[in-house]
Amino acid sequence: MIKRYFLFITVLAIAMLCTGCGQAISQSTSSKQLAGTEKIQIAVSILPQINFVEKIGQDKVQVFAMIPPGASPATYEPTPGQLRDLSQAKMYVRIGHIPFEKAWMNKIMDASKGMKLVDSSQGIEIIGNDPHIWLSPKLVKIQAENIYNGLVAIDPKNKDYYAENKNKFIQEIDNLNKEIATTLTGINSSKFMIFHPSWGYFAKDYGLEQIPIEIEGKEPSADDIFKLIETAKANGIKVIFAAPQFSTKSAEVIAKEIGGKVIFVDPLARDYTTNMQIVSKTFAQGLK
Repeated sequence: MIKRYFLFITVLAIAMLCTGCGQAISQSTSSKQLAGTEKIQIAVSILPQINFVEKIGQDKVQVFAMIPPGASPATYEPTPGQLRDLSQAKMYVRIGHIPFEKAWMNKIMDASKGMKLVDSSQGIEIIGNDPHIWLSPKLVKIQAENIYNGLVAIDPKNKDYYAENKNKFIQEIDNLNKEIATTLTGINSSKFMIFHPSWGYFAKDYGLEQIPIEIEGKEPSADDIFKLIETAKANGIKVIFAAPQFSTKSAEVIAKEIGGKVIFVDPLARDYTTNMQIVSKTFAQGLK
């Protein structure tokens, strides 16, 4: 009886030991797998850029935006936690001209001394001080090239992988450009009124003209509003477009005076292609 007891204890101990070995081997293998598939940390300024980098980097990258949903690139200030997170980033993709970057770029770069800076506006002709280059599909193709070059610089062994993904993304943008042009065919008016002048490059691409309510980043005066109301009436404008990141107070005053309405178009949505399809349809409906 005693022998059986000791035999049972011995077998049980061996079984537990083997189980522990198996777990140790499993954990060790898992750690190696994680180390081998560690993603490249990349920071960007605005949400649409996440989409651009992910389209090209795919499963090789993990991307985060400094300006969160609902925040304005004109006024947002990064948190201490965000600046700490930048220490893990190997690349930062900037738009090139937004107020957020002008105010914070030095501190952003100081947060990670070895971080590569990619200016996505390189090779793009900037209109005045308008930073909204991501709202032109044609200019997104140039931004894609800049992002691709940045990824190759920090991860040259995956150059062919990034090139293949970039080409697919550019084809997607070409298709989007054609779709938007078709959507805007047959509109009655080429002029649209909007609070924040985000859509200048978009308007240029598709033969439109934006009339901004906001003047050089400032709310319009009473006299400005009166002139805008007269302009809207003269051009048969019945829709005032606005972005969810900005105040709609002035837009609502004008819309009330012309018997129109305020409609939102988001310049900062993360899902770029889907958002631009929605926006083009919204503009088309508002301009008919």
